[in-house]
Amino acid sequence: MAGRAETRYDVLVLGEVLVEIHAGTALHEAADGTPARISYSGDALNAAAAAAAAGARTALLAVVGDDELSVPLLNRAAELGVDVSHVRRAPHPNGAYLLSADTDGDRAFVYWRTRSAGSTLAPRHIASWRELLTRCGALVTSGITGALSPGSRDAVLAAARLVHGAGGHLTYDPNFRSRLTGRAEARELLARIAPLTGLLKTSCPADALALVDTADPRTAAARCRALGARTVVVTAGADRLLLDDGTRAAYHPVPVNPEPVDATGAGDCFTGTTTARLVLGDTLADAVAYGTAAASLSVSGRGGTGRVPAFTETAALAAAHRRSGHETA
Repeated sequence: MAGRAETRYDVLVLGEVLVEIHAGTALHEAADGTPARISYSGDALNAAAAAAAAGARTALLAVVGDDELSVPLLNRAAELGVDVSHVRRAPHPNGAYLLSADTDGDRAFVYWRTRSAGSTLAPRHIASWRELLTRCGALVTSGITGALSPGSRDAVLAAARLVHGAGGHLTYDPNFRSRLTGRAEARELLARIAPLTGLLKTSCPADALALVDTADPRTAAARCRALGARTVVVTAGADRLLLDDGTRAAYHPVPVNPEPVDATGAGDCFTGTTTARLVLGDTLADAVAYGTAAASLSVSGRGGTGRVPAFTETAALAAAHRRSGHETA
């Protein structure tokens, strides 16, 4: 255990891992006999897998259950290059969700999270990971994690403060989910965590309308920066994002995937990849370019971790996109 605690990770990801059940048809058409595929996802696993693929030494900080799916769940995370040696166990089932294939990101999910292992994340877990958090290059976490339970919310804030206080980088995605939390609670968490972030990634109009009262990406970025975020990325549909680093706000086109299959986890792939490349020394512009390329490639797979591109693929697509004349707009 002492050896583990001394390890320095480039990226730690704090959050929830979920069992993913991928239906073979639209959910409203699911009937007796509809085929389904089991995989493993959750925004934390998606981001961690992307960070590992981008070259970062990455570990998952999560609580998993004691049901029969825990072993294959952790095996899948390890296959994706993520260190799971610090994951904690709880005598609860793992959370799960049902979804169907979708290419535009406008999806409906059915979740089973009540009393899940992931929702037991609490400040005591953060205390046990204190040395890891104060030595890491970056922490990635989200509003989903903070909305799982009051204890999870306190854990997210405690972890963010530890990393920030130690001089590490914090990436935060509000990832607002109305079935998990109310707008007031999500806004309060955003206001408390934004000043600690090096990168705040949000979506427009979904997050922006709920949390900062606008459907305009530039206004959303400005309002997030006014809360204290140093750099803000606003995803605005499948084809572009806005980057506001405090000196200018500019749109960046996203490489087009000609054969999209499922957009689940694309935003998490962007977050994990971009954070990894920042910690590994890339400029903000390059890290964002790699993040958008990885996210574009990821939609060729089903589910949150169905397609995690190798960094060689990501870098090649980013370079081709740049050569084709797609500069910042």
